[in-house]
Amino acid sequence: MFRRLFSRVFWACSRWTLRSEPAPTRPTVLIGAPHTSNWDFVLMLAIAWRLEIPIRWLGKKSLFAGWRGPIMRALGGIPVDRDDPSRVVDEVLGRIRSGEVFGLVVTPDGTRRATGNWKSGFFRIAQEAGMPVTLGYVDRTTMTTGLGPTFELSGDVRADMDRIRAFYADKAGLRPEFRREPRLSAEDAPVPAVSSRP
Repeated sequence: MFRRLFSRVFWACSRWTLRSEPAPTRPTVLIGAPHTSNWDFVLMLAIAWRLEIPIRWLGKKSLFAGWRGPIMRALGGIPVDRDDPSRVVDEVLGRIRSGEVFGLVVTPDGTRRATGNWKSGFFRIAQEAGMPVTLGYVDRTTMTTGLGPTFELSGDVRADMDRIRAFYADKAGLRPEFRREPRLSAEDAPVPAVSSRP
């Protein structure tokens, strides 16, 4: 009830316009891009709550320290230990196998700075878990945000990234100067598979 009320008030008062293709109806890896500001997090929650999409999101372990931990988890956060990222895949797979339906929000841009390539974790998780990818976006030039298409990865890294690049080509993010071109360092080679554990 609170989430629906919050989202209605937010979108009624916000300068942003929510535009969205149909929300995914099964577990999906939901890309949040371009990720250029911490305000992206607020928009992500408002989108998910308005469209009634249960979400989980990945955050660095330090965000869950102390009093923030229960709040972050209540908002759908999953702490990531960068020293053992394979555990995240195991946890996501466990949730899917238990029948939970959610969008796993990832921000492959990483550090909100226009340097380097996207991180390939979203691609590996989608492949390993057999999840489609949903393209979420923020575009300050049009003051619109929402969800684009949902599609299955083909396994051809370059072809899949070409499709993602085409979608984000005209999306500027909240701070356009920090926008990062969608590109994986592994586009010219297969993305290493993450071994699943029974």
